[in-house]
Amino acid sequence: MKSRNLAITAVTLAALAQDKGASIKGEKERCYGISMAGKNDCAAGPGTTCAGTSKMDYQGNAWKYVAKGTCTTMKTPKGMGSLKEVKS
Repeated sequence: MKSRNLAITAVTLAALAQDKGASIKGEKERCYGISMAGKNDCAAGPGTTCAGTSKMDYQGNAWKYVAKGTCTTMKTPKGMGSLKEVKS
């Protein structure tokens, strides 16, 4: 039971680190329109402060860090990721 709890804790911490782009190796780029509500790394438009403040899934003016060269290949229900802000 102890090792199961440790494994769950490790997975949770890894997921938290990934949310902040910490687990991305090499160069990173900002990718707009791919984050889930409250999971953006920064920039979420007027009335928000920064990280974790996006109001909706795939918000076009909220970005997450991704590995360089992968943003525009990421497909969401609202379209592909973008290197520039998009209308939500």
